Amino acid sequence: MSKFDKSKTSPRYSLIWVVIVLIAIAIVAKASYTMTAEKDRWMQVAAKQQSDSVPVPAIRGNILSWDGKLLASTLPEYSLYFDFKAMLESQADTLWEEKADSMCQGICKVIEGLNPDTLRMHLEKGKKECRRYYRICKKTVNYPELKQLEKLPILKLPRYKSGFIAEPHNRRAMPYGKLAHRTIGDLRDSARYGLELYFDSILCGKPGYKNRKKVRNAFLATKTVDAENGRDIVTTLDVSIQDLAETSLRKELEELSANSGVAIVMEVKTGDIRAMVSLEKTKDGSYEEIRDHAVSDLLEPGSVFKTASMLVALDDGVIDTTTMVNTGNGIYEMYGSKMRDHNWQTGGCGYIPMSVAMMKSSNIGVSRLIDEHYKKHPEKFVEGLERLGLRDDLKIPLYDYKKARIRKPGENAYWSKTTLPWMSIGYETMVPPIHTITFYNAIANNGKMVRPRLVKQILKDGQVVKEFKVDVMRPQIAKPEAISKIQGVLKKVVTSGTGKPARSKNFAVAGKTGTAQISKGASGYKSGAIDYLVSFVGYFPADKPLYTCIVCIQKTGTPASGGSMSGKVFHEISEGVMAQAVKTSVLDAKDSTSVMVPDVKDGNIAAADNLLSILGINKKWRNNNTQGDQQWGRIESDRKRNLVVIEPETLSDNGHVPNVRGMGARDAVYLLENRGIKVRLRGRGKVQKQSVGPGEKIKPGMTCELSLG
Repeated sequence: MSKFDKSKTSPRYSLIWVVIVLIAIAIVAKASYTMTAEKDRWMQVAAKQQSDSVPVPAIRGNILSWDGKLLASTLPEYSLYFDFKAMLESQADTLWEEKADSMCQGICKVIEGLNPDTLRMHLEKGKKECRRYYRICKKTVNYPELKQLEKLPILKLPRYKSGFIAEPHNRRAMPYGKLAHRTIGDLRDSARYGLELYFDSILCGKPGYKNRKKVRNAFLATKTVDAENGRDIVTTLDVSIQDLAETSLRKELEELSANSGVAIVMEVKTGDIRAMVSLEKTKDGSYEEIRDHAVSDLLEPGSVFKTASMLVALDDGVIDTTTMVNTGNGIYEMYGSKMRDHNWQTGGCGYIPMSVAMMKSSNIGVSRLIDEHYKKHPEKFVEGLERLGLRDDLKIPLYDYKKARIRKPGENAYWSKTTLPWMSIGYETMVPPIHTITFYNAIANNGKMVRPRLVKQILKDGQVVKEFKVDVMRPQIAKPEAISKIQGVLKKVVTSGTGKPARSKNFAVAGKTGTAQISKGASGYKSGAIDYLVSFVGYFPADKPLYTCIVCIQKTGTPASGGSMSGKVFHEISEGVMAQAVKTSVLDAKDSTSVMVPDVKDGNIAAADNLLSILGINKKWRNNNTQGDQQWGRIESDRKRNLVVIEPETLSDNGHVPNVRGMGARDAVYLLENRGIKVRLRGRGKVQKQSVGPGEKIKPGMTCELSLG
């Protein structure tokens, strides 16, 4: 029998259960009462005690050119909103009825493109719906514009009365537009590419915060940690050279309707990249910087690689510039595959020395020399390329950068008998333009290879906190004798070989052309229309090199010529760079082997006289005029006497067409349009012909076409 008596214990448990249920009901009832009847009271208490943490954003650092020009900067902008509920609670709606029209008119004066009536209707809609965060317009305003808005009726009231909200945010501005856009980078919600992305952690800084507590209608700061603004990046880019390189390349790409193009200008002694352009054809036919072709294009470089092949052989002492090679009739069979020279249809080059093989860019000549001396030990040839630094990691501060890919026997890479001869002329290797220009820059620097430098310094509050010094990767890539010989060969390529279009009348140039078919992967080289990579890489002035430049153009179909296409762009860039540097480096620009008398255009002889004085070029005035007070005249270059002869000419405005033949376009257009004659230009250079002859009487609406050449 159980020792517990149910009749006595059950009433006790029932009582406990009833008490628990009553307590639960009381709790629910009290909670319901608090949530309904006492809601406002307790919300006010909570508001008085509310405390939160507000982030304080850091200002992103600037990106600067080498001489301190702003390339990318952060500017504050403001989005505009209305809190209509706050305005109505402050009983400012009566003021709204009186001042809304004048406020809308004032807003439209500050923000262009808005209509006062349309804006008023838009705002009335938000007011009717009692919106808390109603966008005034899609446009943003800068700080000066915001200050103008805050002087307008209604908007000048305190925020809790007017409901006017100006929400700040930062915009990344590029003062030079899309110039060097791909190199500098882009910033939307976050950094996307270029230097903006690579140095993002340095540029963005560290955000701060402030703790605040709400007391009635105001927030009181209880603790503040200041933001650490981002640091500035000083690049090596030169705005003028970048603009020159981009303009010259874009013009040639448009003429050729090419697929893409690259231009890089590097300072010889330091490796500083003064310009880096990567243009690509878009769907609408324009050219924009979409990818970093300059540092990421893994393409077979073609004949510009022949310089490396010959330098390896010269450095190893197995050949000399006078070493003879038989190129036959321009077609030569190498291990079952036919190799052709560019002139095979006209009989080839025959029996020629190595220097001529380079001048004529003979595939057979270069490949036979390399195959003859390295076919038994091809790894020694690749080791020679390693000595030249072509397989080194350049560590370019761009995430798209790719290292050159040059295969080597025994490194799990496919290797056949044809690999060596074809590699020697720039096939079966993948070398981005940045690697090629670095190698040629070392030749210009007498064998010293410096790492390409894109960023010089990091600044904090204007003070240098980190400096990227000139980094010598290899003190000597080859013996001085070998470097000297290859330098001589590269000069001859420009003076007498395939690089003639890159020549300058004012200074010596050295370099090498390249034309290569672009492989289409598994489809090889003969799938559909053939794509070509045409290149020219060289340095100037050749005797005392200041800059190295490479131009690469990808195009579909023939004609395809590294000399006439890329060499032409190189010529324009080098001429422009030296013209900009005339005040500081013109003496270095002089070619000691040539007579330095420039071909000066007729026209404004006062300007020509001033420039010739700066250049230190001998000049003589005819008619005993040595003051340069005459503005117009004719100019002759007397190379026998090594001087420029200036002859003043009086141009009377007697209603007749002046003689502008021999003048530059700017002076000719000025003289003709100053007399009411419309001008059309064809070609470049000096005026060769004018459709309206000198001395003809000027008629209203007359048009004169000038042919330049």
